[in-house]
Amino acid sequence: MFALLSAARKAMTGRKATQTPSKTNTLTGALARRRLVLAIPALGLLAACEPMAMGGGGMGPSVDTSKPVPVALLVPRGSANSGDAILAASLENAARLAASELNGVQIDLRVYDTAGDPAVTANVTTQAIDEGAKIILGPVYAANANAAGRVAAQRGVNVLAFSNNPNIAGGNVFILGPTFQNTADRLTDFAVSQGKSRIVVVSGQTAEGEASAAAIQTAAGRNGATITANVPYEFSQQGVVAAIPSVKAAVSGGQADAIFLTANTAGALPLFTQMLPEQGISSETTQFIGLTRWDIPRQTLELPGVQGGWFALPDPNLSAQFIGRYRAAYGADPHPIGSLAFDGVAAIGALIRQGKSNALTASALTQRSGFQGVGGVFRLLSDGTNERGLAIATIRDKQVVVIDPAPRSFSGFGF
Repeated sequence: MFALLSAARKAMTGRKATQTPSKTNTLTGALARRRLVLAIPALGLLAACEPMAMGGGGMGPSVDTSKPVPVALLVPRGSANSGDAILAASLENAARLAASELNGVQIDLRVYDTAGDPAVTANVTTQAIDEGAKIILGPVYAANANAAGRVAAQRGVNVLAFSNNPNIAGGNVFILGPTFQNTADRLTDFAVSQGKSRIVVVSGQTAEGEASAAAIQTAAGRNGATITANVPYEFSQQGVVAAIPSVKAAVSGGQADAIFLTANTAGALPLFTQMLPEQGISSETTQFIGLTRWDIPRQTLELPGVQGGWFALPDPNLSAQFIGRYRAAYGADPHPIGSLAFDGVAAIGALIRQGKSNALTASALTQRSGFQGVGGVFRLLSDGTNERGLAIATIRDKQVVVIDPAPRSFSGFGF
């Protein structure tokens, strides 16, 4: 993608000075010149049934904190996807690293392989609880988390899933993955504080894009911003190109001062951030805001169009410290999702340290003060989702620069 964009730029800058295409034909010509293919990632949001509710908000097993507390870790090892083996190993490594740093608190970590399959997940969840597990950590995929949640609910056990899909959160299922809503709230709150309150949302016509747009709409209502327009686009190169005039018209007609892009770097973000400035819209005049990480992969930082844009990320200093400890212990970097296993064990350990028999109930898991994770403070919410303290960053001279640090606690922060 990045090589193709570079080639496209060279082609664009190599035009003769006498070529002055009309505004009507500019985008049509741009499509022919670029010859780009958008990389379409697998959807991160998977449809699943609602988990079974547990009834009372304080439900959960009684635990004896004077002994090692059994914790079941569900990982996708054994699936047909080769990448799942790498992910499973990273999750287990991160969980064991966290357990080694609990300072006197003991957990009995037991690992179960789900093969990335809901039926297998249900079976191993039953096995784990039969063998004494007081809480389930994992699994990764939404359908699997839903399967684990249903089995565990019948036994009064809570599940801390690695999913970021809010559709499977609730009852006894809590998701640890970062949510669109959390990121949208943080960015919108910051934008309003900087005088950027009239926002155009640009979102793909996919499940992820629609969920992203809905999260931004909710965040705007919470933080005093106005969505002046929502410009959807077909998730294809042609769809992006066709949406450019609509975005430009929405910014001009609604006198917007910010554009909120839901696209990621594997999809439409590079194309939008190249074409919009070519049409006279850039972060110098209209603030670009990204719902996804603009620093992953690192090549993204080279793109001219992302310079000056805003995005959110976990505390980079704390994240770097975790990566360093993981690398020292295992000789490699963790999988990006691996940190969620560390966070889960850290939260469980913090609750067990309090020495209460109700340490792993829903009411304990949702304590307002939250927990310290590898990327900063986070807390589980009563609806099964989570809130994470995020930093606001921009890109200057192809480098990530934090312009608003992540909060270190939830005192006076959040909702």
